Formats: sequence, structure tokens, C-alpha cells
Amino acid sequence: MSRSAHPAGPRHADVMSDGHYLAPADDLNVLDQKVWSRTVTRDEHGAVTVGGLTVSRLAEEFGTPAYFLDEADFRARCRAWSDAFGPGADVFYAGKAFLSRAVVRWLKEEGLNLDVCSAGELATALDAGMPAERIALHGNNKSVEEIERAVAAGVGRIVLDSFQEIVRVAHVAQGLGKRQRVQIRVTVGVEAHTHEFIATAHEDQKFGIALAGGQAAEAVRRALTLDGLELVGIHSHIGSQIFDMAGFEVSARRVVQLLAEVRDEHGVELPEIDLGGGLGIAYTSDDDPREPHEIAKSLGDIVTRECEAAGLATPRISVEPGRAIVGPTAFTLYEVGTVKPLEGLRTYVSVDGGMSDNIRTALYDAEYSVALASRTSDAEPMLVRVVGKHCESGDIVVKDAYLPSDLAPGDLIAVPATGAYCRSMASNYNHALRPPVVAVRDGEARVIVRRETEEDLLRLDVG
Repeated sequence: MSRSAHPAGPRHADVMSDGHYLAPADDLNVLDQKVWSRTVTRDEHGAVTVGGLTVSRLAEEFGTPAYFLDEADFRARCRAWSDAFGPGADVFYAGKAFLSRAVVRWLKEEGLNLDVCSAGELATALDAGMPAERIALHGNNKSVEEIERAVAAGVGRIVLDSFQEIVRVAHVAQGLGKRQRVQIRVTVGVEAHTHEFIATAHEDQKFGIALAGGQAAEAVRRALTLDGLELVGIHSHIGSQIFDMAGFEVSARRVVQLLAEVRDEHGVELPEIDLGGGLGIAYTSDDDPREPHEIAKSLGDIVTRECEAAGLATPRISVEPGRAIVGPTAFTLYEVGTVKPLEGLRTYVSVDGGMSDNIRTALYDAEYSVALASRTSDAEPMLVRVVGKHCESGDIVVKDAYLPSDLAPGDLIAVPATGAYCRSMASNYNHALRPPVVAVRDGEARVIVRRETEEDLLRLDVG
């Protein structure tokens, strides 16, 4: 049976991934700063530390599994993105990557805006004090209730995703006696070089209104005619975990062409263009993400060049980095439970978490790094697969990696770059309790999202 047809999925029973490049590092004790947050290092005893605290101390106080978020790194990345784009642009943190009230407060203090895509995210943002005018609401199927709450709160923009939403938002805004600032999300026909499930600008998918066939132009025409809407710009998002800027160049060119059509047809120059997010981070040493200042210059040059060619004033640019800010700032700490060698294949290392705290490996075939965190070791490297404790053969945390061959139950191992889409996509599969998120900074640690308890699970079960 072919790998693609296997009922357990393409990862079932792989001995090595197709085209596998993996070779052990020269020294398994070295932490590649490309994949770890800024304050992560090893102390004089060999233990991994973050914010000046050892993982052993953190595990003793907060338990495992747990996400440890480097607050200083998070804030530094916010400032780097804000500084790179400057006052003439808007940086919207994509809340879907990871959102909590503490994160909202950090964003507010560091001057970033916030992109939300559900009533829960909007409620978190407002409750934590984010000014409504600095919030944007996304989503391909916003309910009337979500729209009403957003408009009533005075969010800075709502991104329209369909013809039905154009009318829906206009109707709600008129009913509330308001004129809502909106953008129209268009699908530009760009195939981003990323996983199929996170590529979002090709035409055969659920997001946006297609440029093809004049659909986006018609959406603009309708939005301009409705009293409840103030159309301020066009939104485009081509996918996630992208390193190649070529897709953004094609996307920007097509969006600017639409802006020119709008000017020629309606005599209106829309003042904003949102190029979305999706900029990649380093999950392994082979990943090579761009720095914010490089991205800002590249996107600015692309938009300016295309607008000059079309005879348009350069619109205000917006971007939505979520993963690129929070992803590298956190790692997940696990305790090793069993070590099971399979002769001629690999060693299976089972930990006390799994797909309930990181679904990305199973969902996207994602690659991660891993390190022995509670100590150093001079033992020979062994090929491992780090797996969870769930009743599921696809419960894989790290598909292929090397750890020291003296790894034993009770050791602590850490998986870096888990700040984005891990806690936010966590589940209660097998009635697992979702781990806490602990912020660490300057020798102090505090829980910002507490660990779930059995009481939490039973409280929801009203039967």
C-alpha cells in the first residue's frame, strides 16, 4: 500500500521521511539560537535556563508538560516589527497564533495592533484593555452577533470575506447608527510555497473573494454603495510559514492592479493595503527566516514600485505577524516517561504530553527540534521519535531528531518554537488537561494561562 493511501495517514510506519536530510549535530548540548528564544542558554551545570531560571526549577514549580514563554523576547520582537515598518504602517499581531490577556497588555504597551477572528478573541482583547480602534476582525463566517459586538465596540476595521458579509456588516452598522471601516479580502491566485492547509490565496479555498472573473471588483462596487460601510482598503493573505517573498510580490502587484481599477471605475483611491502575515520562523536549524527589517523593506519596495507604475499614491501598508512574533518565544517542556529502542529503526521517546498540546506535527507534518534540557550529556547520539501518551499512532511531537543515547525516564526535554498554534490549538483529547503558559522574565515566572484541572473538565460535563 502506498504511503499516501495508508489509512493511518502518510506518517504511519515511516522509517525516515522522504528526502530526509537529518544528521546528528556535532554537539547535542549546543542550543542553536536560531530556534530558541533570546534568553535561553545553559547554566554552569548544563541545565537549560530561560529568563535566568532553570527548567528543573520551573518543572518543580509548574509541572510538565508546560509552555514557557520568554516575555523579554516577545516584547523585543514586537518592537522589532514596529520599528521595521515605522509610523507609516500598521503591525497587527495575529491573535490566532496565541492570545491571552497578558499578551494583549504586552501588545498594547509595545504599540502593536491586534487582529482577532472570533468572539472569544475579541472578548479577550477588549477585556484586557486593547483600544477597539486598534483591533481588526477577520473570519470567513462571522455571525451577526460577532459583527454587532465588533461594530458596537468600535473596532478599527472589519475584513469582509464574502458578498453576504458586505450586506451583513452594512446592515448591522446602519442599525447601530454607525459607519464601519472595512477592507475586502481578495484571493489573488497565488500558490504559496507552504502546506496545502495553510496556503490561503489560491482560488480553491474558503477565504476571500476571487480577483478572477471580476468578483473582487464587484465586491468593491457594492461596498462603495452602502451607507453603513467605509471601504478603506484591500486585504490579501497568501498563507503561513513562508520564507520566499516572490509570492508577496505577485500578490501586491495584483492587489495594486485592483486599486487602479477602483480608481479608474469609481474615482476613489483606497488608502490601505493589508498584505497579511504568514512569515516563517525557524523550527529547525535548516529554516532561514528573514528579519523584520528585511521584510519591511522588501514589502515596502514592492508596493511602492507597483503603485508608481500604476500612477497611484502609495497606500498605508498593514501586516499581520503572529507566528513570527510569538512562535520563537516559547518552548514546551516535557518529562520523559519511557525510552523504547526499536533495533534497526529508531528509539521511541514517550513524554507526558503529545498531540493534545501540539497538533501541528500530526496536522501539518510539521518539523520540530528537541534538546535534553535538564542536563548535558557526552553520550553518543541516537535517532529518536518523540511521541506523546495518547491512544493514537499519529501522536508524534518530533518526527526525527537526535538525543543522547543515555536518555532516561525522568529526564526533561524541551521542544523550541512552540509559541504559535500549540496552546491555541490544544485539545482535551483523551480528556487530557491542557498545559499552562508560564511567562518568564528577569528571574521571575508567573502563570498567564493556568493548567486545566479535572474539575474544569467535569464542570463542563452537565450530564
